[in-house]
Order: sequence, then C-alpha cells, then structure tokens
Amino acid sequence: MRLFSCDGCGNTVHFDNGACIACNRRLGYLPGSARMTALEPSADGWISPALGQGFVFCANAEIAACNWLLPAEAPGGLCPACRHNRTIPAFTDDRATNAFRRVVSAERHLFYSLLAWRLPVPDKSEDTEAGLAFDFLADEIGPDGVVVPVMTGHADGVITLAIAEADDAAREERRVQLGEPYRTLLGHFRHEIGHYYWDRLVRDGSRLDAFRALFGNEQQDYGEALERNYRDGPPADWRNRFVSSYASCHPWEDFAETFAHYVHMVDALETAHALGLVVSPRVAAPEQLDLLVDFSPYHQRDFAALANAWPPLTVAVNEINRSLGQRDFYPFVLSEEILSKLEFVHALVAPNRSPPVD
Repeated sequence: MRLFSCDGCGNTVHFDNGACIACNRRLGYLPGSARMTALEPSADGWISPALGQGFVFCANAEIAACNWLLPAEAPGGLCPACRHNRTIPAFTDDRATNAFRRVVSAERHLFYSLLAWRLPVPDKSEDTEAGLAFDFLADEIGPDGVVVPVMTGHADGVITLAIAEADDAAREERRVQLGEPYRTLLGHFRHEIGHYYWDRLVRDGSRLDAFRALFGNEQQDYGEALERNYRDGPPADWRNRFVSSYASCHPWEDFAETFAHYVHMVDALETAHALGLVVSPRVAAPEQLDLLVDFSPYHQRDFAALANAWPPLTVAVNEINRSLGQRDFYPFVLSEEILSKLEFVHALVAPNRSPPVD
C-alpha cells in the first residue's frame, strides 16, 4: 500500500484516513487516479481546491464506512468497491455497524489491488453471469437454538463472507481450530477473489493446460478432496509443494491460496517501497538478505525482482515480531515449485498492468 499526502498541507496521510490530523481538512480517496485529496464543503457536496473539482462521497460514508469519492453528478451512489455489495447486514446496533465498517475496509484494500492491475471487476448489473457480487451474511440461529455459521466461499461470481469474521476473537478461535498460520478479513477477500479470477482468467482465458501442468487437474471431485483433507490432513511433503496446507486439498484451492499470497507479497513490497525501507544486515554474507525495493511492485513485469525482494522483507519483519514477543509475521517458505505457481499468477495479471502512478 502506498503512502499519500494531504494536498492541502502536505502532511502524510494513509489509505483509510477520513481527515488530515495536521490541517483537519476532510479527505477523500479518488480510485480512478489512486490519490487522496483534501476537501472543502460546497453547495453540492465537496470540492477539492487542489483539483478544482467537485465530488460526493460514496453512500456508505453516511455511516463512516467508506472514504471513496464519486463525481459530483453521482449523489447517493456507491463507489467502485461498494457497488459490488449485494447483501449487507442490518445496522441494528453499533456492533453490526462496526463489523460492516471493518469488512468494507478490507474490501477497499482488495479493490486497491484489483484497480491497480486494471483487472476486470464488472458487477452483476453489468454482467449477470460473469459479474462480481458480495454477500456479507450473519450467522443464523437454528430452530434448536444452535448457531448455524455462515461459510465463506465463492460460487458463480458471488463471494459470501461471514460477518462474524470481523470479530477478532471469533476469527482467532476459528484460526486455531483449523490450524491456520493466520486468518484475516483481507486474506479472505484475496483468497475468494482468486476463485473468481480462476473462472475469468484461467478457465475463460484459455489457460487450462498451463494451469494443470502446475496445479493439477481441477476436474477431480472437489467435495471428495475437501473431505479427504479434513479427514486425513495434508500430504507429508505439502510444505515443499504448496503455499499452505489448505492449498494441498484441490487445485482450485491451490490457485486461490497462491493468488492471495501473490497479492500479499506485492502489496507488502509496495509498502516497503513507499517507506523507502532498506535492509542491510550486519552479519556474514549480508547480500542474501539485502533489500532495496527501488521499483513499483504493482507495475513490475519481472517476477524475479519481486521474488528476490520478498525473502529479506519477511526475515526482517519476522525478527521484529519476535523481538516484541509475537509469532512470526510470515511463517512460510517458498520452494521453487511454489514460486513457479506465483509466477503463473503474475503472468495472468501482468498484461493488465498500468503505468506507475507518481
């Protein structure tokens, strides 16, 4: 994620900020140009003095759930991320509203990546079959009083996300039960969008043969594969072949986990780039851990540049986490086979890469 500047006073601001803490101006994000702008009230909404243009906020700004801007002629509209939300929870209390805010914050981070790569993101009104939609659902109480949890997943362009995942304690409990190294809202979005783009870019993009050569034949029974995974666990050598144990259960899940991992990698490297982060360890053979991200990761066409920059960053952050008594930020090891899969994802999104934004 990039850092931004308040164009009213020059103060550093962040992607989710709604106001500049230095000059107190209202801030809004322009997804089309990937920039933040400071705003002043106007008769029709808001005006950016720096741009000389009028804007309105996404309708979800009314409950402080979105800071994205729309053209002044679109009052009451939804931004390029929120317009995909087909089902949202009832805002019956502060807890439900806060959960929704956390969910759509993660959703906007997802769309930051998709828009940076110019990947297709039609909604269901634009394309009833290939369009993308999100259903954010709450767990239900069955007739016997037992909670029936919502299952996060993807089917035919519709991504279902359990609102319960917005609760840190509930999500951590599920993470431990499932033996996952980490479990985040943003990780869910990036995984499920991987399923969506498997349909769009692999199946519909004539890449099945190349996919099967790396990930295996997706025609194997999916339900049986999941049952086997939960019954028997992953194969003994999964760490050498898959980015996570769950990825080993079926080629579809392997691709979705790999896709999510690729987005994690690129976005974290962009953060390092934005911060000017340099790693130069004071140990023997420091070149193995040297880090200088002197390129824009979202616009980098050479996968080797991303793959070479990634290990030093993960080692550095893991060491910092350990110093603070936290578990490893990045508990993964990328084998050559896993890197080949990540490079496959890289090649899928590379043709859509836009020029770097200053």
